[in-house]
Amino acid sequence: MRTAKEYFDEYALSHQNKTNQTIHYICVPLIFFSIIGLLMSIPNVILENILNLSNPLLENWAVVIGLIISIFYIRLEFWYAMEMLFVILVCIVGNFWLSNQVNLLYTSIIIFVVAWIGQFYGHKIEGAKPSFLKDLEFLLIGPLWVIQKLGKKK
Repeated sequence: MRTAKEYFDEYALSHQNKTNQTIHYICVPLIFFSIIGLLMSIPNVILENILNLSNPLLENWAVVIGLIISIFYIRLEFWYAMEMLFVILVCIVGNFWLSNQVNLLYTSIIIFVVAWIGQFYGHKIEGAKPSFLKDLEFLLIGPLWVIQKLGKKK
């Protein structure tokens, strides 16, 4: 497995243009948020009935998948995992609130599609293909890269 620095350096190669970076600062969090919303929209009948989970926290697909992908972040660095767990928690809370206002499934789909259109537009401006086309792990690196860039850690 590559180091976080190796991932960040490779990800940065196709994210040099300032406009593309700005688009990513907006669209990557929106995509991540919408994926959490989509996961929360999946009926939990499988988790409740088939897997016999009785813990209300684990009856949410977003929590289950969030814990699974945290393994990837822990392998990079413990504090990256803590940052992403916090982001996942904020997204779950935000989507829970949103689900009381609108239809979460439809809203998440709209956010997802619009944010991906923005992403591809940014890469058109950049003149470079999205990193995830080379390696799907970059779908997990993108949100962490945005956090690091906005926090000026990277």
